[in-house]
Amino acid sequence: MPDTRYAIAAVLVAAAVTWALRALPFAALTSLRASSTVQYLSTRMPAGVMVILLAYCLRDLPLTHARSLAPLAALAVTVGLHMWRRNALLSILGGTTAHVILASTIFAP
Repeated sequence: MPDTRYAIAAVLVAAAVTWALRALPFAALTSLRASSTVQYLSTRMPAGVMVILLAYCLRDLPLTHARSLAPLAALAVTVGLHMWRRNALLSILGGTTAHVILASTIFAP
């Protein structure tokens, strides 16, 4: 059994390192907030990330199988909800729910 002081010191060091690593990005971004590049990226990155995720998720989807309809229908639900309400949380939850229901019931393998 390790010494109690050693264990307490190890926990405190681990906590300090964890806190520092989590605080570092916020401290580094403070000086960059006025940058026009950071402002441009903050408006363009969310859509770009969604397009990359879409391409990644649908890249191996065989369009000739009936099971391909579940993700495509879920995509349509997600896009439709987002165009209707402009609420990312609602769109993601609605599309995920549609996919889970369709993939586990109607289009189950």
